[in-house]
Amino acid sequence: MNEAFSQDKKAHMDALREQIERFPHAPGVYLMKDASDTIVYVGKAKNLRNRVKQYVSNSGDPRYHIRLGMLSVVTVDFLVTHTEKEALILENTLIKKHHPRFNIALRDDKNHIHLRLDPKQRYPRLTIVRRPGKDKAHYFGPYASSQAVRETLRVLARAFPLRSCTDAVMNSRSRPCLYHEIGQCVAPCVPGYTTEAEYQELVEQVTLHLRGRSDDIVKTLKAQIREASDDLRFEDAARLYRRLQAMEETTGKQRVTSVKQRDQDIFGYYRAGDTVQIQTLNVRSGQLVGGRAYTFTEQFEPDIEYLMSSFLNQYYADNPHIPREVLLPCALHDAESLTELLSEKKERQVVLEVPQRGDKYHMVQLAMKNAELSYQKELDADAEMQRALEELQKKLRLRQLPRRIECFDISNISGNQPVGSMVTFQDGEPDKQRYRRFRIQTLEGPNDFGMMLEVLRRRYRRALEEDDFPDLLMVDGGKGQLQMAVRALDELGITDLDVVGIAKSRLKVDEDGGNRHHSDERLFRPGRKNPVTFLPNSPALHVLVRVRDEAHRFAITYHKNLRSKQTLRSELEDIPGVGAGRRTQLLRHFGSLKQIREASLPELKSVPGLPERVAQAVYDHFHVHAQAVPAG
Repeated sequence: MNEAFSQDKKAHMDALREQIERFPHAPGVYLMKDASDTIVYVGKAKNLRNRVKQYVSNSGDPRYHIRLGMLSVVTVDFLVTHTEKEALILENTLIKKHHPRFNIALRDDKNHIHLRLDPKQRYPRLTIVRRPGKDKAHYFGPYASSQAVRETLRVLARAFPLRSCTDAVMNSRSRPCLYHEIGQCVAPCVPGYTTEAEYQELVEQVTLHLRGRSDDIVKTLKAQIREASDDLRFEDAARLYRRLQAMEETTGKQRVTSVKQRDQDIFGYYRAGDTVQIQTLNVRSGQLVGGRAYTFTEQFEPDIEYLMSSFLNQYYADNPHIPREVLLPCALHDAESLTELLSEKKERQVVLEVPQRGDKYHMVQLAMKNAELSYQKELDADAEMQRALEELQKKLRLRQLPRRIECFDISNISGNQPVGSMVTFQDGEPDKQRYRRFRIQTLEGPNDFGMMLEVLRRRYRRALEEDDFPDLLMVDGGKGQLQMAVRALDELGITDLDVVGIAKSRLKVDEDGGNRHHSDERLFRPGRKNPVTFLPNSPALHVLVRVRDEAHRFAITYHKNLRSKQTLRSELEDIPGVGAGRRTQLLRHFGSLKQIREASLPELKSVPGLPERVAQAVYDHFHVHAQAVPAG
């Protein structure tokens, strides 16, 4: 049998070599496909034939996952480009389009977290964005996480009290909010508290600070404090001094990594088998502002320099901030082309460097060490999650390990706008690609059990068609919701899917009046009278509670969105000539429905682009019609 397998493998590799012999000696992109013609790997090369032949050489790659990956490849196609730089761009495009199994693929929605400041606004504010736009706004970052960027905003508010509210909220205010009372907003919403010039000065200062030029602000603030003291404006001097203290506290929390005010991105990696961990460190104006680890499994590419090149190509594709210096742990085969591409994007010269000594070398080694530690941390977390899932399987007596869990919840208010939610967790982590939302179609009025039954029927009818089942079905609720789940599965003839219901306990203490030894959560299983309970600190219980809470959040969010749309329709949709575009136009101009109701006819007519007849119709709806209602 082994001899037959070896012969089949040899024939397979010979067929691939025959295909590759027809490849040109030119730059381009190669695409490896499996038996179903699905692209499993995309690579780029300066010389297509020489590069791809490395995969099928007689010696072969000694690593098992590389040899195994090649056995799944049936055909290899190519696309020729004029230059290696064009191959870089094409590779990135194809990876994003096809999501090949064996490629490094950065997800667009999680790449970079930035702060955004739009100077075109009358009173700009700092906002958090994940996808920086191609506009004229200023972007600062990237930051390591949303928690890190929110902490930055919290501290910045003490030093630079810009508004944090939306345009709609600001336009609807008639007096300052609580943030003004605690000194974290200069209240541009109300006339008399600040001027546009004073606010613009704050904007310029926070921009300098986020760009690392805090020394310039310190000099300016100290000069203003002296000037206010000399003019006996002691309240102004105290206010400026508090701002100076807060700003110096912000600066002091950042670790200075270089005496030079330079921007750098530093990369390191750690490889174990077919898993690669890449660590980024971001230095802005000599200060380490953040970093992040990226984990990639099933990596087919044997050479780390090709992996690093592919990663950098995608990392900077949608990142608006490209530093002047990029420090790398290894030389890249296409460094010249990548440098040219990044320099074009930045419109200034970018340097890719592999330092061999000094501070830069030590920073790369720090990134390498962080990559290794991050990989080990993920291994430990995976092992802990495995133990938690095994505990769940044992205590709930499940047929198989609950690696994939689907949880359902219902949300409505007295039957109004009823919705259902389904969230999916894979190995203890949210799989948001599998989230689903359901609008209840067959029921009216409050009927949580019936709504749960409808949602489960719809979900698992499709599951039967697509052969797409979880390891565990969970419903948010007690025995009633559990019975609906069992009924839905019975109706569909599904007999091998484990089901559990999760509900809060109504009891607060043990029967003897002593302290509670078990958690407030109760787990119900079909055919079992008493609920299954866990210790409060049980990792297995934490998994289920997290899944249940996410299903509840997802359902509530959807329900609120539908209710808000219903409110908007009931207020404005009945007015002739006011469609979706007009509603958005009015809300943007006035800030709220309340302001629209209270607006005078001249104010409505002053809305840019709003026809006078529509302004008259809106005014009549809220004023003339209201006054025409007969008394008694």
